[in-house]
Amino acid sequence: MDLKNLRLNYKKSSIDFKNLTDSPIEFFLTWFDEALKINKDEANACILSTVSAENKPTSRVVLLKIVNDKGFTFFTNYKSNKSIDIQNNPNVCLNFYWGELERQVRITGIAEQISPRASDEYFKNRPRESQMGAWLSNQSTSISLDYNFMDTLNKLESTFKGKDVERPLHWGGYCIIATKIEFWQGRPSRLHDRLLYEFDNNVWNKKRLAP
Repeated sequence: MDLKNLRLNYKKSSIDFKNLTDSPIEFFLTWFDEALKINKDEANACILSTVSAENKPTSRVVLLKIVNDKGFTFFTNYKSNKSIDIQNNPNVCLNFYWGELERQVRITGIAEQISPRASDEYFKNRPRESQMGAWLSNQSTSISLDYNFMDTLNKLESTFKGKDVERPLHWGGYCIIATKIEFWQGRPSRLHDRLLYEFDNNVWNKKRLAP
């Protein structure tokens, strides 16, 4: 396998540095809308990186579910490894990569649990099967290789038969309150466009970075 010769000359787009929005959230939503038009099923997939109490980094794919002026929200099991990491160190990073557009967005910030009410509102709009899944899995714990989820699922279906599925208290959302957001657009000859927004004194400051 000749990895050293695997390369792509990026040339699909560029960042117009003369016409930038003051808000990186607005800029993100513009790019996100374009990504949705190309890949509506997975445009919200991103890499979440956390650091453990032992200073060991871990990354995994999560799904962005809410984005607004406050930040970027995903949902998970509060007993999972990612949640334990966040409890010890709330500094996290999100990374979006939309290969079809030759674009990347890196978001650095602080992860905070959203309110139980906000988690309830999101949970009630999930498909019933996904609601059951939140009860079913004790995320990140070890289970036997031949573990059968159907036995537990059948018990849950019996418990909630004819009723709404309540949100388990160990499941909910985290909002990442961004302090830095970098937009990367692939360009020919590796002279990529990089735009960084940094939040300082309640104002987003913009700067261009070298490729």
